Amino acid sequence: MRIVFMGTPDFAIPSLKILLDNHYDIVSVVTVPDKPAGRGLQLSTSAVKQYALKQGLQILQPERMKDEYFIRQLTYLKPDIFVVVAFRILPPEVFQIPKLGSFNLHASLLPKYRGAAPINWAIIRGEKETGVTSFFLQEKVDTGNIILQARVPIGPDENAGELHDKLSDIGAEIVLHTVRLIEAGKISPKLQDDSLASIAPKIFKDHCKIDWDKPSVQIHDLIRGLSPRPGAFTVYDGRILKIYRSQFVDVDKKCTSGEVLQADNKLIIKTNDGAIELLDLQLEGKKRMSAEDFLRGYRLTIGEKFS
Repeated sequence: MRIVFMGTPDFAIPSLKILLDNHYDIVSVVTVPDKPAGRGLQLSTSAVKQYALKQGLQILQPERMKDEYFIRQLTYLKPDIFVVVAFRILPPEVFQIPKLGSFNLHASLLPKYRGAAPINWAIIRGEKETGVTSFFLQEKVDTGNIILQARVPIGPDENAGELHDKLSDIGAEIVLHTVRLIEAGKISPKLQDDSLASIAPKIFKDHCKIDWDKPSVQIHDLIRGLSPRPGAFTVYDGRILKIYRSQFVDVDKKCTSGEVLQADNKLIIKTNDGAIELLDLQLEGKKRMSAEDFLRGYRLTIGEKFS
């Protein structure tokens, strides 16, 4: 079984590792080109490339998916299958190359949360469970026939980073099982029901600003759904204050949403229907810290308002 593996972030590494551990022939790894990063603009390589280099694997880094030389390289490898985990959108000229097809691992229970940020949006929308799906690639993104799925509960305080790591490991098992089924000719793909589809678009700054006039549960879900990256935020003293952890507080006080209710050893902010205690935060230009440490350096007054 000749496999070309395609991936970029650390989410994809367990899937590549499990295939290697089970002695599959990874004839090449495709990842994004190196890019300048940081103040010194030194070239930064993807997590998948760093891992692949340590394993002595051949690496391809095309600038464009439709590049003719890249397509010839892939064809020359005579792959049986492409395994795609957290990579770019592939055109038909690419995903139709392998004789047994190309499949993708997606971090949701498709057709729910099609798109770039399924882990974040599942938490932001208050889902109690999510999962991973392997499916054959089609031209329309995240719409291909489903091969396997695995369901995973989402804890009430679980954040996107924690769920990411859990789905990465479970996804690796699904990748291995999918490859084995394809190899044995025992797959029974099923169509996605488009009427059940929802989208998980890329996260932008506008998605991250906390609206204190929302119910507490929605604010809490936004905070954990964007933690640790890119981080939900509010504005304090004209500066961005990112919030990484929170918890509900039961209060019965008539005041405006966004007002500070307590700021001694706890930082509690009024919401539409109660209050949220901020536990872990980072003021613009400062390091991340607990709310208790933050309050040692910044004197907030009761009734002061976050915007």
